Amino acid sequence: MLPQYSLVLVFGLCFFLLITSLLYFKKSLKEHTGIFSVLAFISILLLGALSFNNTLTENQNKHYSHFLKANNTYVLKIEKRLKSNPFYHKYYADVILTNNKPSQGRILIQQKRDSLTLFKPDDSFVSNANIIPVKNILNPHQFDYKRYLRHQGVLYQSYLNYTNYKALTDNYKTYNGWNYKLIERINSGLKAHHIGKNELAIINALLLGQKQDISNNLYKTYTNSGVIHILAVSGLHVSIILIILQFALSPLFNFKKGSYYKIVIIVIVLWAFAFLTGGSASVIRATTMFTLITITINLKRKTTIYNTLIASAFIILLFKPQFIFDVGFQLSYSAVFSIVAFQPLIARLWKTNNKVLRFIWNTFSVTLAAQFGILPISLFYFHQFPGLFWLSNLVIIPFLPLILGLGILCILCILLETPFKITAVFVWVLERILFSMNYFLNWISNQEAFIFRDLYFNLLLTITSLFLVACIYRIWHQFTARHLVLLCIAIISLQLSFIYTNHSTNYNELVVFHKTKATYIGIKQDQELHFYTNDVKENYITKSYKVGSNVKTVTQDSLMPFFNLKNKRIMIIDSTAIYDLKGFKPDVILLTQSPKLNLERLIKTLQPKKIIADGSNYKSYIKRWEETCKHKKGLFHKTEKGAFTYRF
Repeated sequence: MLPQYSLVLVFGLCFFLLITSLLYFKKSLKEHTGIFSVLAFISILLLGALSFNNTLTENQNKHYSHFLKANNTYVLKIEKRLKSNPFYHKYYADVILTNNKPSQGRILIQQKRDSLTLFKPDDSFVSNANIIPVKNILNPHQFDYKRYLRHQGVLYQSYLNYTNYKALTDNYKTYNGWNYKLIERINSGLKAHHIGKNELAIINALLLGQKQDISNNLYKTYTNSGVIHILAVSGLHVSIILIILQFALSPLFNFKKGSYYKIVIIVIVLWAFAFLTGGSASVIRATTMFTLITITINLKRKTTIYNTLIASAFIILLFKPQFIFDVGFQLSYSAVFSIVAFQPLIARLWKTNNKVLRFIWNTFSVTLAAQFGILPISLFYFHQFPGLFWLSNLVIIPFLPLILGLGILCILCILLETPFKITAVFVWVLERILFSMNYFLNWISNQEAFIFRDLYFNLLLTITSLFLVACIYRIWHQFTARHLVLLCIAIISLQLSFIYTNHSTNYNELVVFHKTKATYIGIKQDQELHFYTNDVKENYITKSYKVGSNVKTVTQDSLMPFFNLKNKRIMIIDSTAIYDLKGFKPDVILLTQSPKLNLERLIKTLQPKKIIADGSNYKSYIKRWEETCKHKKGLFHKTEKGAFTYRF
């Protein structure tokens, strides 16, 4: 990335040329669209680069990372509560002061679950806990949590316990705190009517943008049934509200300037809903998009929906350039573009005068059209495809307006403090609908034969698949020889991508994985993985490595004391500490289960080229072994710094 001042100068020059060309070719702009288009394209790219550059910590003079040192004192304010894990409560927090000097920046707070006080948005506290970088992934093809946090503007984290922080009472209020109190009030009202835990979690996700309380089993149910998208307040929810408002406010067209009043009311309601749901990335981008669509529709301007979508994406990325890396952003826009492009084409395949059948067919065509755009991206990120997505969406989507309408009505009743019995009726009806929906989706989720898991799909396959989708649309929309050639090129490109992918993943590799209190060794040969461990528990290591390295079959066996891999001999020394075998000189030694041995004597006796200590050893032992090997560079490797890999 260019330095900030260089980007400003280059952008200024390009923008000046753009304006100059616009004024100079004003009367003959159609004849010089090439020059104007190139300058406009370059200006937009530079503007995006400039916006992204502003988000980098090195260009933020007051970012707390510039002042990191031991014994610092920080004043932090909780911004958002995240989903907890079995050991820690998690939050995003803003750093307000560093050693009493104003600072800025987002940080991940991890608070021990045994803490008596749980944080809420807007809670402030002073802490002297160390701020440390977010840890790198330790095993190949593991989910890169550090990369994910970096795209959220988080580079560092801090661990809190009752000894290293002190709460402050002078908390000034922000939108986050106000929104949290409103959500707490709504939840208290719903709990007063004894609503089920799962149903309450779904209401929080659908209407309030809070997914922290969804259990892992319920989340898995929605994922496997192909309707996980309804749990994120996004374009689907905003579009339903827009349709309802368009219908309800249609009489305004009978008044003078009624279209302007209609636009104002719709935009206010949409943004009120966006802020009620916490102002998440998904709802902000959806509201921006549908705000522009509302203005276009009601003013009856001559423009295409594609221009509106691109304009909304440009506005969002201008202020939040990190969204370009957000999975939700990519899925939302690819789904909308795909629906706009393919739904009319699919809908024309079958026509009927029966209103019920026409409604079912239109719903199915929207669901199917969305899959053209989101399937390649979903396979790339999630490596899974729910085969019954069409059935679950066909049943759930028609009921979603009813669920949203009833949910909003329940919330209004709670906030307006309507009579208890009236609110109870609405809450009971909503709970029964949600219970039935969860029951149906659980049945869909249990149809394992229709869930295709662990599908390897890399970036190259994703790009060529999206290119194929674009070519299918062009030839379906307008059959020409040129479009047919492009389709053939896309098909050949996808085939070549599969061939290259299979060839590039046919390698042999030894991996000593890192896992606390356990030993995991994987030997990959072409597309087969032989897994050796004495840990019988199901683990994520096998699954992530299998998917990420395009493994077709996996076998598991107990650990063996020796491995021979072509020109490498590997010995495993466990707690028995037996290693003195006459005539056997290993190249690699793996220390597991904290063996009590004299490492200097072992090195002199066996003269290994590499010594590895995995996560099953005591940390004190690893530290002592590392100290013993510090004068022999490259000899010692501990997996707590990352898995050991060797290609053979």
